Amino acid sequence: MSKKFQKKVEDFVCEKCGPKVLGNGYTNHCPECLYSKHVDVNPGDRAEECGGLMAPVSVEYVSGEYAIRHKCIKCGFERRQKVENSDNFDEVIKISKQVA
Repeated sequence: MSKKFQKKVEDFVCEKCGPKVLGNGYTNHCPECLYSKHVDVNPGDRAEECGGLMAPVSVEYVSGEYAIRHKCIKCGFERRQKVENSDNFDEVIKISKQVA
C-alpha cells in the first residue's frame, strides 16, 4: 500500500552549492544547482536512511510539465520531480543537453 505525500515545510542549506533554500512544503531540491537529497521513502516522510545527494541527471517532459530525474550518487535510487518556477532554468537546459 502506497503512502500519501506528507507536506513538510523545511528550510535547508544545499550540500552541493551552499545557498540557504526556503522550503514551502513541496520543495525537494535546490533551485540553483537542482541537486536533491535522498531522505524520503515516500515523498515527505523523511524515512530514508541513505541520505545521499541526488544528482539531476536528465530532464523529461511529462503530462505537459518538465521534470528533473534525480539519481542518488550513493545508492543509485532514482526519482522524478517537476521543475518549479523558482528553478534556475539555465541549469535545467544544461541538464537537458547532457548526453546520457
